[in-house]
Amino acid sequence: MFRLRIMDDVVALDRVSRIYRSGTSPVIGLDEVSLGVGTAVFVAVMGATGSGKSTLLHCAAGLEPPSSGVVRLVGRDLGRLSERARTRLRRDRVGFVFQSYNLLSELTVEQNVVLPRRLGAPAARATGDVLAAVGLDGKERRPVGELSGGERQRVAVARALVTGPTVIFADEPTGALDPTTGGAVLGLLRTAVDEHGVTVVMVTHDPLAAAVSDRLVLLRAGRVVENCRTPGPAAIAARLASVSRATAMERAG
Repeated sequence: MFRLRIMDDVVALDRVSRIYRSGTSPVIGLDEVSLGVGTAVFVAVMGATGSGKSTLLHCAAGLEPPSSGVVRLVGRDLGRLSERARTRLRRDRVGFVFQSYNLLSELTVEQNVVLPRRLGAPAARATGDVLAAVGLDGKERRPVGELSGGERQRVAVARALVTGPTVIFADEPTGALDPTTGGAVLGLLRTAVDEHGVTVVMVTHDPLAAAVSDRLVLLRAGRVVENCRTPGPAAIAARLASVSRATAMERAG
């Protein structure tokens, strides 16, 4: 089994570009992005609509290939791996939390959480312990379709944690939740970083959500324009507004 060295970045992008085709015109999703994320770090990725946030997350997680450049995930060069090996790497070392939950509503809470194990992922943490950690102990047999939005997102977090991942990729994990419930979900991700040494890369549009992170990455037109220690919510909102204005001016011009 490949083991990550202490000095390695958990996620590393080296001059990564992603170009899409829209008719006969190229559309740049990422433009030579270089970014490294270490162990037990919480990174928030922000930017205006179309800035490349989700594209960065998808390339970093190996969900889609870059057009050029190198992506290393948990020390492995994804471009050198077969699709089967990339899938196995994600299964064993990566957790995902999405805005839309991506759960099977006909299954119970416990069945959704143990699904990665049924697909061959390692059993790193006991299911009961993880469910207790996210506040769902006693609801193991409840069908997910009967749960509230906040409870469903807790199930998604539990599913992401149960295999003992090295990194969790979260795409707008609080986007469909009220502030109180969203804050609870962010607290779970923060605890995963602080107590279990998990790296979290989270795409968000919410300055309050981003303020929970350790580092803030701002994108504009597919490029990293800021990579800094996370400031407070007001400063985040101001920086995001500045980037959004610059983006709007570019598009208008």
